[in-house]
Amino acid sequence: MDVELIANRPLTERELVAVARDGALVTLDADCLSRLARAREHVDALADATTPSYGISTGFGALATRHIAPELRTQLQRSLVRSHAASSGAEVEPAVVRGMALLRLQTLATGRTGVRPATATAYAALLNAGITPVVREYGSLGCSGDLAPLAHVALAVMGEGSVRYGETMMSASEALRRAGLAPVELAEKEGLALINGTDGMLAMLMLASHDLGQLLKVADVAAAMSLEALLGTDRPLAADLMALRPHPGQASAAANMRRLLEGSPIVASHRGPDDTRVQDAYSLRCAPQVAGGCRDTLEHVRLVAARESASAIDNPVLMPDGRVESNGNFHGAPIAYALDFLAIPLADLASMSERRTDRMLDRNRSQGLPAFLASDPGVDSGLMIAQYTQAGVVSELKRLAVPASVDSIPSSAMQEDHVSMGWHAGRKLLKAVDGLSRVLAIELMAAARALDLRAPLVPAAGTGAALRAIRTVVEGPGTDRFLSPEIEAVVALVQTDALVQAVQEEIGELA
Repeated sequence: MDVELIANRPLTERELVAVARDGALVTLDADCLSRLARAREHVDALADATTPSYGISTGFGALATRHIAPELRTQLQRSLVRSHAASSGAEVEPAVVRGMALLRLQTLATGRTGVRPATATAYAALLNAGITPVVREYGSLGCSGDLAPLAHVALAVMGEGSVRYGETMMSASEALRRAGLAPVELAEKEGLALINGTDGMLAMLMLASHDLGQLLKVADVAAAMSLEALLGTDRPLAADLMALRPHPGQASAAANMRRLLEGSPIVASHRGPDDTRVQDAYSLRCAPQVAGGCRDTLEHVRLVAARESASAIDNPVLMPDGRVESNGNFHGAPIAYALDFLAIPLADLASMSERRTDRMLDRNRSQGLPAFLASDPGVDSGLMIAQYTQAGVVSELKRLAVPASVDSIPSSAMQEDHVSMGWHAGRKLLKAVDGLSRVLAIELMAAARALDLRAPLVPAAGTGAALRAIRTVVEGPGTDRFLSPEIEAVVALVQTDALVQAVQEEIGELA
């Protein structure tokens, strides 16, 4: 799908993912371009006026009191972008950079920033050409927006700095030349407009939300497989029991698990008066409650992201009546809180997954399965150390759930004396989402092996489809073998959404 930016229409999560990851093309509709042209006329008039206007004919931040002569203003814009492109560390993922550039373009398209139409279209051309500016991990404090990361994008549009063109790193000037694009010489106000936004943290929030939405389905598949493998009961998943506590996420998770387990010969095999167990462990019985709480948190976070995507973030901002007003809308607190909030249930979801895995590996609690699901316990270690890996990731996720947004460090000679740290909240959330996919992959490996060991009993249609998908990349039970490649293969099955697609082909769409 290609994406057309329309003035005052927010980007959707699906559109952002399409451009950021799938290379969808971006265009601006005619109304956007005319709105940009009209707004620019106001900026040009203010630039020609004798009265100084912040961001147009003055310096910035703590240097805002200096009036800049007209002949120095092009240099001012260039100097602003160059000096702010000061990030350091590892490269940020291309999808985050592309998403950030797209969201900045979305704000430019509102006409509230005062940039020229040519500057906005240059951003679209950069995205469409597949040129990704190199942005490094450290540099944003999440106030005055994501200044340093966005400055690297603006620098590339100017034909400076480093980019990746395809997979190759090169100078921005060379990449623009190869793509047939001309560098942009920024005019008054434009440097500030290109770097003063929450687009980096918002891109990470939307990408993480998309990925977690998919992983929540994986979590329901894993929980259903583990419940079946551990000879648990599906009775606590009943719709009338869920209705007693009407959280929508909980109802969706339970409904998914019911469908996954429907008609299970394994569940039916121990249903009846001969089963002396009264209740399953919490990690089985309460799976919908935890996954449901995570779902409901995700819905709140998506609401925050949608509001921010509908915003025009800049300082100063051009109002419809022509006023240019300073404001504080660039402060990243609302996004930072959402990023931090989402990391909490994510860590708990992973923690519950690890507890189910450990239960399957413990012969005292696994309802007759061999120790560590090993072929010959004592000679073979089975999945013992895979669970260690899982536990290590869970411990890391708990650390990543500690909020970044409660921290603040002053900058800009105390002009920016309170910052959101939203960029840092985004960096740790993306790492946490990746970690959750690995925890779930290891649970799926263990549950698949346990279900194989329940033969001649067979799993339900839904869980059976998941088992068959896993067996396309990982062999079944047997003597010990090199586990790391198998873990990575199942992680890929999870992260590419192939596992959920295989299940849905069998039993229909999951909630």
